[in-house]
Amino acid sequence: QVQLVESGGGLVQAGGSLRLSCAYSGNWNVMDWHRQAPGKQREFVARITNGRSTNYADSVKGRFTMSRDNAKNTVYLQMDSLKPEDTAVYYCRAQVGLRSWWGQGTQVTVSS
Repeated sequence: QVQLVESGGGLVQAGGSLRLSCAYSGNWNVMDWHRQAPGKQREFVARITNGRSTNYADSVKGRFTMSRDNAKNTVYLQMDSLKPEDTAVYYCRAQVGLRSWWGQGTQVTVSS
């Protein structure tokens, strides 16, 4: 069982930055960030593994950075150069084999 709590969302102007946090309890192999904009399907944003390797969706590559702090049991999503199209609810997801757990989400709104 993994429990996840996201925080750090908010309203920011285009070109600004936000850092999302996902506090976790329990062990996991892979942690993802996903997002869902109004009227759209949830989409993959970024991933980090236990080995700390990362990968990103093309739409955020070079602007977003995912990291983890084991001492704080937290993963982060640093979002820079934000665009209005980044507006969405952002969710973290933990995976262990075929099992996965989702957080409740945090709203990010980027104004133009």
